[in-house]
Amino acid sequence: MAKVTMYCTEVCPYCVRAEALLKKRGVTEIEKIRIDLNPEQRDIMIAKTGRRTVPQIYIGEQHVGGFDDMAELDSQGGLVPLLNG
Repeated sequence: MAKVTMYCTEVCPYCVRAEALLKKRGVTEIEKIRIDLNPEQRDIMIAKTGRRTVPQIYIGEQHVGGFDDMAELDSQGGLVPLLNG
């Protein structure tokens, strides 16, 4: 299974939904980068993704976007193949 990295905050409902969807699709480990605890990580996230909102999700080296983007990818049948590499 591909490595999953998620920029997130503790109280973000979309982060919780993203984690639930990933777990539903078989992901057992998510590297969480908490931008609320480490503000310089927010700047890194913005520089990497061009986006200011969380979550921002990477599967392997591929940025898949936020929760809505990932949910759309899943509805089109593209999430599981990406997770399986």
